[in-house]
Formats: sequence, C-alpha cells, structure tokens
Amino acid sequence: MKNNRNQILIVILTSISIFASGQTKINNPFGLVYKDALTENVPGKVNIHPVTYKLNGLDIAANIYTPANYDPPKKYPVVVVAHPNGGVKEQTAGLYAQHLAESGYITIVADASYQGASGGQPRNVDKPAFRIEDIRGMADYITQYAGADVNRLGLLGICGGGGYSLKAAQTDKRFKAVATLSMFNSGLVRRNGFMNSGLSTIQQRLKQASEARSLEAAGGEVRYAADTKTTDEMADKMPFDLYREGYYYYNRTHAHPNSTFRYTMSSLLDLMEFDAASNMDLINQPLLMMAGSKADTYYMTDSAFNLATGTKEKELFLIPGATHIQTYYVPEYVAQAMNKLNEFFGKYLDVK
Repeated sequence: MKNNRNQILIVILTSISIFASGQTKINNPFGLVYKDALTENVPGKVNIHPVTYKLNGLDIAANIYTPANYDPPKKYPVVVVAHPNGGVKEQTAGLYAQHLAESGYITIVADASYQGASGGQPRNVDKPAFRIEDIRGMADYITQYAGADVNRLGLLGICGGGGYSLKAAQTDKRFKAVATLSMFNSGLVRRNGFMNSGLSTIQQRLKQASEARSLEAAGGEVRYAADTKTTDEMADKMPFDLYREGYYYYNRTHAHPNSTFRYTMSSLLDLMEFDAASNMDLINQPLLMMAGSKADTYYMTDSAFNLATGTKEKELFLIPGATHIQTYYVPEYVAQAMNKLNEFFGKYLDVK
C-alpha cells in the first residue's frame, strides 16, 4: 500500500494538472491576466498588437508589444519571449514582454504550437522540437516587423520556455543575447521526476507513452498525462513550492482558460530523451540566467549555467527570497528581474 501511495505521489508531482473550477473571470479586452496589463492602445504609449502567422502549416497566435512613441521607420531592439510549460502568452510571458516594451524594446510572445490559441491537432502536444521551432518562428516573424532591428535580437525564456530558449540559442545565432528566468529543464523532470522523485517509474511511463502512440497511430483515442483535477486541499499538501504555488498561480490568481499542463502521453517519447542542459558549450552569446534564491528548481539553472563554457560573457543572478513561481508575478521580484534584464539587454543589444 505504501509503494502504491508513493507511485501516486510521483505521478502527481511529475505531471501535475492545473485544472480547477472557479477560475477568475477575465475582463481584460486582450485576455491578459497579469497586474497592470494593457487594457487599450493609447497613442504615444506602449501598445499591444495581436497577430496570427503561419509556422509549418499551423496558425500561431501571438502578441507584439511596441514601445511608447513607436515610429515604424526607426529601428528598435527586439526581444522574443518564450512562455512557461502550461502557460500562455497572456500570463507571465506577457508581463515581461510588456515591461520590456516599456523599456524601449519591440517584443513578441506567442502561444506554443498545439497549445493556447495556436493551431495544431491533437491539442496539447508538447514536444521539445516543436517548442524550439516556436522560438525560431517568433524570431522569423518579428525580425520582419516594421522597426525591428534584426541585428539587435534578444531572447528571454521563462520556466520551460527557458530550457527551450537555451536549446534554440545553441544553434540559432540570430539571437545576440540570451536570458532565462526560473529555467525548467522539461526533459530532465519528465524523465527523472522533480528532484529525481520518479526514477523508479521511468520504464513504466515509457511503456505508457509507447502504448499511447500506438493507439494514436491506429486512429484511437488520444491519451493525456497530467489530466487529473487538483483541489486546494491537495495542493496545500504538496511538498514542493513549485507545484503548490503553481497550482494557485494557474488556477486562482492568474487563471486563463487556454492554460493547462495537460499534454499528450505520447509526447513523453520525445520529452524523456530531451535535456536542455546538453550541448551548453554551443552557446557563445552573452548569457544571463536568473532564479529565485529560494526556488526549488534552482538546481536546473545551476547545472546549465556551469555547463555554459562556450561564452565569455555569462552571469548567474539570484533574486533574494524568491521562489520559482513568485518570479512570475510578485512586484518586488519582477522589478529585480527587470532591472537585471534592462542592464543585460541594454549592454548587449545596444539600446539607444
């Protein structure tokens, strides 16, 4: 019985679902759920521009933020922002994109393929190759945008988007400077469990993923991981800040109907062989990696940072007192992260 309880806990912790009832109603006209989000486009101020573009045959839904007094004939530095696992462009990725626009950047944040408001069937496919391609696709689109300076292109990845940003930057040298916030190594956790809590179930989960792929190939049902509902009481008993605080962020304080941690079980075939920290020596661009000093995910940032031996310009910045999820929205921690981002991108993207 004890072993069964442990296995259930492992499944919950490695693939927690962020489904719940009673989500906050969104009144923002752009669907944004973060504090001080734009509610209208005012001349002379930071503006938001919802766009849709094609990537590998799929419709990608994105928001572009332009700085105050944006003048298309001029040239502006640009930052691509990659959202967390399970997140959408209207949450923390949008918050940082808006703040960067307030600092003078053109920014873009898009929902990942098969997720959020972007196209793709079946829904909630979550393959690393797709997420990396999404980042490259954002770069493709935004560097053609009026006023965008292709030679001053930066990349910011948050949580899982941080891990995928590291992989994108390893080979895509259009990115002149790369930053991550609360980096989450999706493959490492999907394979080994958070803090190696799922080592004993690796082969079991691979078998489930293989069976799910066979079922899809035969035209059967699409099976999902992290497709169970979680209550407040269950969340309160979770031993890790990441999942406990993440539950409240995604379900209560910053809920969005397009946001879900559900993903196709067959995606595990790709996720479990992925490691965001492999080939880190290929990054030769300036690198900034930020994490909360109390984040239980910090071990992932620390590992990847130490492996980044190919760049002479790298910095690890700890936000005092912050946990992983708190860097998404707590004003004092967001302010500290933004101050560092402005310093970093200001230096390497030559903000004028």
